[in-house]
Amino acid sequence: MNERTSRRTPRISRAKLWPVGAKERGAVENSGAVAAVRPLPALLSQVLVAFTIELDNEFERRMKGMHFLLGCLERWAFVVLAPDPGNQRAIPLRAHRLAGRTLRDGWGRGRGIRSGWLVHLTTKGRQAREIWPPLPDAIERRWKERFGKHEIGRLRDSLEHVAGQLDAELPQGLPYWEAGERFPPRAERVAARLPLSALLSQLLLAFRLEFDAQSPAPLPLCANTLRVLEAGALRAAEIPRLTGGSPETTGIGWQIKPYVVVEPDPAATRGKVIRLSPRGLLAQQTYHQLVGDLEARWSARFGKQPIGNLREALHGLFEAHRGDRPLLAEGLVPGPGTVRAADQTPQLGRRSVGTAQRQRMRDLVAQTEAFLRNPAGALPHYPLWDMNRGFGP
Repeated sequence: MNERTSRRTPRISRAKLWPVGAKERGAVENSGAVAAVRPLPALLSQVLVAFTIELDNEFERRMKGMHFLLGCLERWAFVVLAPDPGNQRAIPLRAHRLAGRTLRDGWGRGRGIRSGWLVHLTTKGRQAREIWPPLPDAIERRWKERFGKHEIGRLRDSLEHVAGQLDAELPQGLPYWEAGERFPPRAERVAARLPLSALLSQLLLAFRLEFDAQSPAPLPLCANTLRVLEAGALRAAEIPRLTGGSPETTGIGWQIKPYVVVEPDPAATRGKVIRLSPRGLLAQQTYHQLVGDLEARWSARFGKQPIGNLREALHGLFEAHRGDRPLLAEGLVPGPGTVRAADQTPQLGRRSVGTAQRQRMRDLVAQTEAFLRNPAGALPHYPLWDMNRGFGP
């Protein structure tokens, strides 16, 4: 890291973490009221994102600056891929532009990997395997200390009540889910204690499965980009800030294009604005109606009192403050050596901090400060994954 690089990316100052002006203080004080009108999947999402960011920050701190993203294990040196010693088939090699050394063709990607290859954990990978498993319980203990054992116990009981009645075998984390994907029926109802993040993920995914089956657009698009476009035309650069996502996950890609119209900004000589197409307007209207209908159905299926308790427990996390400080935000403060604290460590597989990484650091700093000021207003209504940035940006 050089002096010039460190000046380009602002670090988060603890003095800036909490609102000081009347306008900012009002935003935080009203965050509970804002959260009260949010649908159940939005509350599940925001609490899941808050828990996961705290989990990821602690993981990065314990890994001493090493970044863990599942899609790039080889490039980030968590694993080594090697052919079976008995297989003499040649492996194409080429000079890697960024790594600066000769590697197999397709290194760091899925291309070229053969089914018979052996996968070995590196020293870094073994360290990650040791650090990760106890972290969910460690973060849950922190939440009990921060919010109170009774409050987190009530949240866990409510989540377990619903999760125990789900009919599908769902993963313990939100998968990269494709339309039409099906999960197998539940074989048995084992009373295993799942991490809090797994329970949140399973309920959110279960809600999405039901929503997507009846909606013209999937829940992640409706809950984020289509939701914030209800005010009219917006500049594309505003969408990440309004949704809590990254430019990659909230950009106008092929998935969102059928629901929006992109046109020149009439108030500027350059740039584009985005507004809902008729199809997008229908999807947005369906979203607002359907999330309420599904929550009512869940009350009938799982019990009015349990769903009411779940909503109250989730909402209570946003209402809890220490002075002007939202307690939910306290765990989102990034520690030294984490990406959200604008640490200048090069990305794994890189020798230096590049221009794109510096911009991502600036984006992460700005997003983290927004999460800290007002979690209810800034956290995404459905997590959108980007393999380079996590929840993004």
